[in-house]
Amino acid sequence: MSKISATVITGFLGAGKTSVIRHMLENAGGKRIALVINEFGDLGIDRELITGCGIEGCEDENVMELAHGCICCTVADDFLPTMEALLDRPEPPEHIVIETSGLALPKPLVKAFNWPEIKSRVTVDGVVTVVDAPAVAAGQFADDPDAVQDAREADEVLDHESPLEEVFEDQLLCADMVLLNKSDLLDGNALERIRAEVRDGVAAQVRLVDAVHGAIDPKVLLGIGAGVEDVIDGRWSHRDAEDDHDHDDFESFVLTMGDIAHPEELEERIKVCAVDHQILRVKGFVHVPGKDMRHVVQAVGARVQRYYDRPWADGEERRTELVIIGEVGLDQAAIGRALAGN
Repeated sequence: MSKISATVITGFLGAGKTSVIRHMLENAGGKRIALVINEFGDLGIDRELITGCGIEGCEDENVMELAHGCICCTVADDFLPTMEALLDRPEPPEHIVIETSGLALPKPLVKAFNWPEIKSRVTVDGVVTVVDAPAVAAGQFADDPDAVQDAREADEVLDHESPLEEVFEDQLLCADMVLLNKSDLLDGNALERIRAEVRDGVAAQVRLVDAVHGAIDPKVLLGIGAGVEDVIDGRWSHRDAEDDHDHDDFESFVLTMGDIAHPEELEERIKVCAVDHQILRVKGFVHVPGKDMRHVVQAVGARVQRYYDRPWADGEERRTELVIIGEVGLDQAAIGRALAGN
């Protein structure tokens, strides 16, 4: 019996992984795809964005969530039981797509596919790393020491040895394909420079593909055929010399707020707060009085995106909740006051 293929989609915070998955599902052509979504934080924002999209195949039973941390740290407790539940269905999926959190290291996850419980039944078709091309262009994860020093002088958050760069590099080192997402936000010269920088940091056989809003043909995304679980030990990681790995460098919390009458004002407060408190990511849902649609807020640093995604469901509590992610030491009370406009 042939193995079911699995694709691991990884990438740093806010790179556009969920956009890639939504586009894939919209163009799946009837293929039975199961999603496993891992999030850093207590609210399943990404799962809600997928199941609320109205796309065929996004029903609740096809989207499974692993919350409360990083998938690479909870393989035995969370990941393996989830995979076995999918595989034991009367009609198992034709393809499994796993979206890791923006803080996850893909290598331990791929190695878990060698566990006897699933090795004979699933193969890792490929690891796809989504890159925020404008962020790389801004020098946030450059390997060039001079560029890193320039970034440190311009931003106090980089005025120390940051673990974020190693997470980003490990995600690239594990990739079979790299999507340079948001490529439309760069001119031709800048995009070529970023493409060259990324190319220098990945293996020669890794494919680099430009993407806008995460749009890539599923025929390109799925069907790489890499069998990554058999070669993963040869893909170097910063953590290879360590016995284990944790995310004590990061923390998250859920901020519950009242109704937001003017979401544009919340956007401005997020931009200021991201700089003042060195916030990496903000994502969540907002209730705007007088609007029957749920309002989505997503921010990467000081870059904020807002939109209405779907009507509030009958009986659904209309509330405003945001997940705030940053490095350890976030002043939760001060952030709450700032985002509330106090």
